[in-house]
Amino acid sequence: MLWAAQPHPDAAHWLCEWTGQPQRLFGTFASAAGTWDRPRGVIVKAEHTAKSANPRFVVTNVPGDPQEWYEAVYCQRGEMEDRIKEQQLELFADCTSCHRFLANQFRVLLSSAAYVLVQALRRTALAGTELAQTQVGPIRLKVLEVAARVVV
Repeated sequence: MLWAAQPHPDAAHWLCEWTGQPQRLFGTFASAAGTWDRPRGVIVKAEHTAKSANPRFVVTNVPGDPQEWYEAVYCQRGEMEDRIKEQQLELFADCTSCHRFLANQFRVLLSSAAYVLVQALRRTALAGTELAQTQVGPIRLKVLEVAARVVV
């Protein structure tokens, strides 16, 4: 696929060397993989910094400006995945070790409810503070105290 996109990475490399600044160029081309029944549109993001090239490819059938689509749609997908990972790691949504489906479903439901509560806390009580934009982990550690009772 890199050979079909070659004008874009080459131009980004040349502009980076000429200006001394990192460059990001976007373009499109059609490509047909061996298993595809027809050619499909490919968006190429050709990024070049002083250190190296960083080409990215996204196969899509969505028409429009490639840079706008890449930044507004594709990159936001990563943001959504970060929120899912945050819920799994910080609120234990991945802790589904029970043998019964309903027990695991209830655990995930509790984790989801906790996430909604933390988001509400972030939007209201933490608005304007340094914790307003942080992930769940620091909020859990700094704001929500975990009580424990030790019996000896």
